[in-house]
Amino acid sequence: MEKRILGKTGMSVSVLGFGAAEIGYEGATQETVNALVHEALDQGLNAIDTAECYVTSEEMIGNSVSKRRSEYFLFTKCGHADTFYNPAWSKSEIKASVDRSLKRLKTDYVDLLQLHSCSKEILEKGEVVEALQDAQKSGKVRFIGYSGDGQDAHYAVNMGVFDTLQTSVSIFDQEAIELTLPLAIEKNMGVIAKRPIGNAVWRFPSRPDNSYVVEYWERMRALGYDFLDGSAESIGARALRFTYSVAGVHTMIVGTKVPGRWRSNATLLERGPLSEAEMSAIRDQWKQVAKSHNWVGQV
Repeated sequence: MEKRILGKTGMSVSVLGFGAAEIGYEGATQETVNALVHEALDQGLNAIDTAECYVTSEEMIGNSVSKRRSEYFLFTKCGHADTFYNPAWSKSEIKASVDRSLKRLKTDYVDLLQLHSCSKEILEKGEVVEALQDAQKSGKVRFIGYSGDGQDAHYAVNMGVFDTLQTSVSIFDQEAIELTLPLAIEKNMGVIAKRPIGNAVWRFPSRPDNSYVVEYWERMRALGYDFLDGSAESIGARALRFTYSVAGVHTMIVGTKVPGRWRSNATLLERGPLSEAEMSAIRDQWKQVAKSHNWVGQV
């Protein structure tokens, strides 16, 4: 699988990364996780992204592939102790979070520790950055990053202290392409695209009940891209190749509970980037429709 250098970190990461939120939030079994993560590594994926608040995700990854630790780069996030809606931004809480993550992941270090959707107001206080830098100095963390969107992400990038930015980039979420990615590129930050296929909301024939995906479903309806009339596979290919083609993106974090999905995703990328005309059509449609909505990057 194609590798790209993750900005100033120098890590050579696969363009597809394993997103571990889904296995935690949707209650995957350890047996399923074993199959998924080993398949991902066997297919050439070498980046695994998780977080403390992804329920049992870290523990299951540690149980599954800790013995293959030299084969992948391990990213996790801090700032939400048990659920995403329970923030924990003090220095002591972050230190404890790092130690818990290392224990669950069965490793002595993580390659990247990211602040998880931390607000500008918290960043301005400085304590969270100091906590990450302390973890880095202790050898528990190699690089530090910020995961988030919108003006908070822009402020984080502008601080100049983070090695990476993880932010939403997809056919349904393009704010970062103009707001934060140019600045991240200027600062030689590694860029990790989250939700790169917009939760594949074309799967839902009617408005979904899931609050996490409904925003993208509504955007899909409003955008009305012509390729949305195609098969699910062709839509998925266009969506994934769009994010793959966005300047500055180094790796795309995709989650799944479906065995075999990594092989099919890798096959889709063998088609290469979208043409300039295809990219322009998607970007132009977004700009035309988004200006009449208050669309911002989705955490």
